[in-house]
Amino acid sequence: MYSGNLTSNTNFILVGLFGSANYAVFLYSLSFILFLMALVGNALLILLIHRDPHLHSSMYFFISQLSLMDLMYICVTVPNMLLGEVTGNNEISPLGCGVQMFFYLTLVGAEFFLLAAMAYDRYTAICKPLHYPLLMNQRACQLLVSGCWFLGTVDGVLLTPVTMSFPFCQSRKIMNFFCEAPTLLKLSCSDISLYKTLMYVCCVLMLLIPFSIISASYALILRLIHRMNSAEGRRKALATCSSHMVVVLLFFGASIYTYLLPRYYHTAKQDMLVSASYTIMTPVLNPLIYSFRNKDVTGALRSLIPSGMKWRKVVNIKT
Repeated sequence: MYSGNLTSNTNFILVGLFGSANYAVFLYSLSFILFLMALVGNALLILLIHRDPHLHSSMYFFISQLSLMDLMYICVTVPNMLLGEVTGNNEISPLGCGVQMFFYLTLVGAEFFLLAAMAYDRYTAICKPLHYPLLMNQRACQLLVSGCWFLGTVDGVLLTPVTMSFPFCQSRKIMNFFCEAPTLLKLSCSDISLYKTLMYVCCVLMLLIPFSIISASYALILRLIHRMNSAEGRRKALATCSSHMVVVLLFFGASIYTYLLPRYYHTAKQDMLVSASYTIMTPVLNPLIYSFRNKDVTGALRSLIPSGMKWRKVVNIKT
């Protein structure tokens, strides 16, 4: 039995994303700017979809849920990192670590299945346009989204308590900027081989099921596009799917590296950079991908800006 110092009742230390690297202040300032961009971009996209009647469709309902998830999980991880850099206190309590891990696992798991639901939505819109209003009615979309949130919550409930129940010994340094399960398990001084195997199986299922749905949906879509005689029809079909495909590649690529590749392919620095890519960069890029490449969203944004300008003019006249 291990006789070293156990630290399960003491605080952990997050090493941060950049640590004592050169230009750390500049890099943390850049992270803060990206954080603000993610907040503003996702909140604005949610507002536009809620406000504009032209965006009240199943596709934009899913996009608004994606923005909500991105908004929540960047708030779970990045503010604590930035606050630690400002105050110089990078400690996090076991309770805080567990709460952060739970919300992170829940939101990431929910996003896996939401991306699958969005792929199915595109499949029905392109391959079954006559049945689309029936298959993707408001109730069906709400049930799909509720299922995504439920499955994500199951992921968080299953993995978080078990991960936090292991004794942690000697070093309390988490080689990351937030409490991520694979990184935290490296600090355990007990035999976790069985749990690591079970967690690996759970992660495979959480990734494989949504990825299989996405792959099947786009395989059927591409087959239909290949059979189209109209070049304009092909262009519109590809344009409809391209934004979602970019998001899937970014999110699933980073997740597969983190949770499925064997540990000997990983280094602490690579793990932090990959974690940053889907924790910080993905929430920043998603609103840009879905807005700049979408005429409906840019049109809604244009209609919002003039209304604000008119309101300011009225105020100026009254004053």
